[in-house]
Amino acid sequence: MLNKKAKNMASFSGDMYHLSPREAFNICNEGAILIDVREDYLCDYKKFDVPIFFQIPLSKLNDYMADFNNSDTYIIADSVGIRSKEAISKLKEAGFKNIFNLAGGLVDWEKLKLPIIIDNSEMLSGSCVCQLKYRNLKNKK
Repeated sequence: MLNKKAKNMASFSGDMYHLSPREAFNICNEGAILIDVREDYLCDYKKFDVPIFFQIPLSKLNDYMADFNNSDTYIIADSVGIRSKEAISKLKEAGFKNIFNLAGGLVDWEKLKLPIIIDNSEMLSGSCVCQLKYRNLKNKK
């Protein structure tokens, strides 16, 4: 029933379903599982705050697919909604059907002031990913 509700809310393009952050938040509160596919070093500062949440890096997604239940509803998220599409393609190839992309990722989620968990001690800075470092170096020894 949740899968049907999510599909009725979602838009369909690029061979997958997309939920807006607000739609995804509502579906998560009804039992959908949100999976954040950002790499570990990008997740410690800000995380989605929903009832059922897992952080599984895209690079390790194949290692966890056997733990997924094909009847559950999954919302796949990342920072902006790009790598999540790659994750959805992998899941579809593995036979999963009840999967949705979080359009706009964490960036749009946060713009709408939807709940997130922030750990300021994990804030990173740098001009590109290869130069990221902790802002609060005195806390990291």
